[in-house]
Amino acid sequence: MTISTQEQPRGHARRWLILGVICLAQLTVLLDNTVLNVAIPSLTREMDASTADVQWMINAYSLVQSGLLLSAGNAADRYGRKKMLIVGLALFGAGSLVAGLAQSSGQLIAARAGMGVGGALLLTTTLAVVMQIFTPEEQPKAIGVWSAVNSLGFAAGPLVGGFMLNHFWWGSIFLINLPVAALALAAVAAYVPESRNRQGDRPDLVGAVLSTIGMTALVYAIISGPEHGWTSGRVLATAGAAAVVLGVFAYWESRIPYPMLDPHFFRDRRFTGAVGGLVLITFGMGGALFLLTQYLQFVLGYGPLEAGLRTAPMALTVVALNFTGVGTKWAAKMGTPLSIAVGMALMAAGLVSIATLTGHGYSGTLLGLVLIGAGTAIGSPVMAHAVMSSVPREKAGVGAGINGTLAEFGNGLGVAVLGAVLNARFAALVPVAAASLPAALAAAGSDRERAEITGAFSSGLETSLLVGSVAVLLGGLLAATLLHRAGRADRAGHVDGADGAERADRAQAHPAQGQADA
Repeated sequence: MTISTQEQPRGHARRWLILGVICLAQLTVLLDNTVLNVAIPSLTREMDASTADVQWMINAYSLVQSGLLLSAGNAADRYGRKKMLIVGLALFGAGSLVAGLAQSSGQLIAARAGMGVGGALLLTTTLAVVMQIFTPEEQPKAIGVWSAVNSLGFAAGPLVGGFMLNHFWWGSIFLINLPVAALALAAVAAYVPESRNRQGDRPDLVGAVLSTIGMTALVYAIISGPEHGWTSGRVLATAGAAAVVLGVFAYWESRIPYPMLDPHFFRDRRFTGAVGGLVLITFGMGGALFLLTQYLQFVLGYGPLEAGLRTAPMALTVVALNFTGVGTKWAAKMGTPLSIAVGMALMAAGLVSIATLTGHGYSGTLLGLVLIGAGTAIGSPVMAHAVMSSVPREKAGVGAGINGTLAEFGNGLGVAVLGAVLNARFAALVPVAAASLPAALAAAGSDRERAEITGAFSSGLETSLLVGSVAVLLGGLLAATLLHRAGRADRAGHVDGADGAERADRAQAHPAQGQADA
């Protein structure tokens, strides 16, 4: 059965079962986003991988996925969201199999790139299907569950990876995807309805190529900035190429009758408020949480599995609030603008707690993680729904692609910029000449120097987390303000439209009175 995107006023009869299937498919991608990090020492040792090899093992996946998100969403809208979901699962499973059996760094990098293609299709189609099968009233709750699975995947990745590495070889972290992908594939084929845009838009092949090249170049510049220097020729050339290509993409999309990304979306205050806030929020959160994992391992001395366990309260808070529907109920009572403002304020407070209370041990970090989890449970689903609801139903795949692209962009930029803030502060305070914390500790000649080095790192972390908290708070206030203004404008337009209709009815029944009203 194929569902027209313009012909479903009611929710699908099996929508909650389908949501479970979609979340299972989503989980396969989310686990892989973080599971590889704990395997880096094993890969370095067993495959004799260089630092550059390890970086490409991680970056090949994110580069391909980020570059293809918009094109994947457009393909899902045009050719069918169920069909693209099946293709994404198949590609992701095949890539996982090749990665698990790889015999060299090159093979693993190629397999990760293939997994990135599947991941792009999965991330866009899952959210697009949610928007199709649920009624507008149920969409916030459904997106809350979808968002909770995102957090669960983020937290479970290191735990699953650590468990697998403790019992099996490094390839098992990829092969574990196979049964999950196979189960999700069978469930999608059996239960998920097909939906597509029936308007028959012509494929925007030029736009797809330009967006893929531009986003890939932009993400590569962000990723390589900390390693090669922001003013290096490689980074500047790549960033310049990205700006030119994305500028041509924007011009092309404004000139053709069937654009992949309609420029008119950005004239909607709800859309611009949601996407602007999303970038700033993921900037602050992505960078801050990346630095927190370093603090737990390098300063407090936890192993990867222990560090994963100690960051888990954040995800567990999200899961508890969203799976029980508490987060959605709070958001419904407060309304979209206030929910975003409150959620982001809680997240910013959590980052401040981690920054200022780490000297008291893990308790300050735990408080911060719980606050971040509560803020995420309230604010993130509302933000995602604001993005998706401001895009036409027939463009749900593109909307999900925009949501994913901006989240990836903000996250990558946050890691790069807040990492640079940390490194600058660390370099100014560290008593020995070293480019990183491990190198500085290796060069330290006494316990006093080691204490000064970890103190310098902690100071740099505190500064970075505070910068991240400001970005999160500003993002929440920006989004809340623009969404509040958009809602007020919509209400005023609705009242004006109702008054106009009433005057027209009176004019038709009583022509003389109608002329007086005019």
